[in-house]
Amino acid sequence: MTRSASISRSTKETRIQARWDLDTAGDSAIRTGIGFFDHMLEALAKHSGTTLSVHADGDLHVDGHHTTEDVGIVLGQALRQALGERMGVERFGHMAVPLDEALVTATVDLSGRPYLVYDLHPPAAMLGTWDCELIPEFFGALSDNARCCIHLHQQCGRNSHHIVEAAFKAFARALRQAIRITGSDTPSTKGMLA
Repeated sequence: MTRSASISRSTKETRIQARWDLDTAGDSAIRTGIGFFDHMLEALAKHSGTTLSVHADGDLHVDGHHTTEDVGIVLGQALRQALGERMGVERFGHMAVPLDEALVTATVDLSGRPYLVYDLHPPAAMLGTWDCELIPEFFGALSDNARCCIHLHQQCGRNSHHIVEAAFKAFARALRQAIRITGSDTPSTKGMLA
């Protein structure tokens, strides 16, 4: 059975439709209206070995905050739904990804308990039209709604593009490990993930 989920969310600020298929690596279709954010979500899909579809219409005339956070909410909900009871998943994932002078590590625990540790320091305020202040908003919303623990740590780096892209790729590769089916039971001594 394919682990996938489709989620739609409509508010006065955003309208978002997303589908996340965890078991196939295909052509992803991303359109949020924020170029650099699209680029990062494409990297997330590619390096996690999944297929991702995101269509977002947001109030970008205000700024990118609502769109970024709401995409994180929807993707978190899709990931949580696609994982189901999380039976047999590896649960943990860890990856260090270099991008030229930048090195970022990501660790993921599909624990059922949301928590984000965000330790990135991109020096630029903006990447294209995307405010770097919104990066932890995205990962926080994703973590809360997927009910998973995410640690992102910048080991080194001076170029903001490199730092942020390394972070998304590291998260994607760690997620790829964590969602992999490697058993048949609940990966917890408690007998449940939560």
